[in-house]
Amino acid sequence: MEAGTISRLLQPMKQSSNPSNFSSNSSMFCPRTRLMPACHVSHGGREMNPTEQELSLVLSSENKKSSVFGGLSLHRPVHKRDPVGKMFCSVGVYTYPGSIAESPSQTTEEKIGVLLLNLGGPDTLHDVQPFLFNLFADPDIIRLPRLFRFLQRPLAQLISVLRAPKSKEGYAAIGGGSPLRKITDEQASALKMALETKEVPANVYVAMRYWHPFTEEAVHQIKRDGITKLVVLPLYPQYSISTTGSSVRALQNIFKDDSYLSRLPVAIIESWYQRQGYIKSMADLIEKELHNFSNPEEVMIFFSAHGVPVSYVEDAGDPYRDQMEECISLIMNELKARGTNNHHTLAYQSRVGPVQWLKPYTDEVLVELGKKGVKSLLAVPVSFVSEHIETLEEIDMEYKELALESGIENWGRVPALNCTSSFITDLADAVIEVLPSAMAMSTSSGAEEEVDNDPMQYFIKMLFGSLLAFVFLFSPKMVSAFRKNIL
Repeated sequence: MEAGTISRLLQPMKQSSNPSNFSSNSSMFCPRTRLMPACHVSHGGREMNPTEQELSLVLSSENKKSSVFGGLSLHRPVHKRDPVGKMFCSVGVYTYPGSIAESPSQTTEEKIGVLLLNLGGPDTLHDVQPFLFNLFADPDIIRLPRLFRFLQRPLAQLISVLRAPKSKEGYAAIGGGSPLRKITDEQASALKMALETKEVPANVYVAMRYWHPFTEEAVHQIKRDGITKLVVLPLYPQYSISTTGSSVRALQNIFKDDSYLSRLPVAIIESWYQRQGYIKSMADLIEKELHNFSNPEEVMIFFSAHGVPVSYVEDAGDPYRDQMEECISLIMNELKARGTNNHHTLAYQSRVGPVQWLKPYTDEVLVELGKKGVKSLLAVPVSFVSEHIETLEEIDMEYKELALESGIENWGRVPALNCTSSFITDLADAVIEVLPSAMAMSTSSGAEEEVDNDPMQYFIKMLFGSLLAFVFLFSPKMVSAFRKNIL
């Protein structure tokens, strides 16, 4: 995530049509599970036959935790564990309303495409302010009630202008721009080669949510190349409404009005934090960095994850916290199986603004660890698979300085996975495993509008919207206060 990205001025979310009510151990697919093609339980509103009804009952019983946004149903499997701790799960697939569409071109040779999704970041300091505008103009980042949605873009403009100077300082400290596009392009090339090695040739595309190459640019190239089957792979190990959810909704909006894309078979991998290849790759990096300490067994392993507002989890049903905690557990279990028994902890970084964020906070935990006498610490950026501003500047500079000031004497940091061969190979396996589940990503005619059922909450939102309008249009002093206290 870039420029503090999702963490900057996120407002409390309420339950709506976004993905919600996920099970605590939800995931899209599981290690060593090959997904079979998804099936519909309805066909254009017609009555289901007995076989279809039976299938519907099976899906309902195994995927009780599901949600719908924009007509896209996300069914998440329920994890089960055997007595020795191995993970099993039912198959999780995407299902869409409407009929199953055939491939755009059944008579031509199949052309597989893989679309990597990421947030993006400014290439130069000049790009910082427009990048921030794109970020805050996303209604999944700042959610306003219907009455004040006309303020979305003016508010985004205000925040981006006020935040740009501080963000530019951060990007200047890491070389004047984000390395995220370069690294993601390298990951795309490495994935393409890994797929070719496995005799599954594919074109790999990069789509950034808030900067070039935008999702629209990547989709345009997919059409030009005549792709006949597409796998969508978000580069976020854990699912969050504000990352994978937002990117998939943007993709869906592009597909729904295009006759070619609406018939294109698509498989979406919504999270992959539980895959053995990812877990082993993370454990490899941690083990390697531990050996750089004079006394590796005394090092505290400090997982620092990007935070989200508590309201995302408690009100909107975001599975991010549960998936993050399970991810840490899986990594530590792998390390213990190798004989590494270091103490560890998890904290959340990048909180901003007056709302409550997931706790504990990274900066507060660093101070506490110093007071408790921890002398050696290894930071692990577990939310990120590419180096960017939150690893290179926030962790490597800000948090390192705070840790040393707090009494921690020996500091280390695990690098992001980037193009680690075992990681890329596992992504290739994930793509191959999910290919049989590809089906047309058709959408309903329109998503349900958000409904404000709580009068008090709606009143507060109205008041907040009015205040923002006043700040933006009339009061320089209020702008200064807004910048100081919120940004």
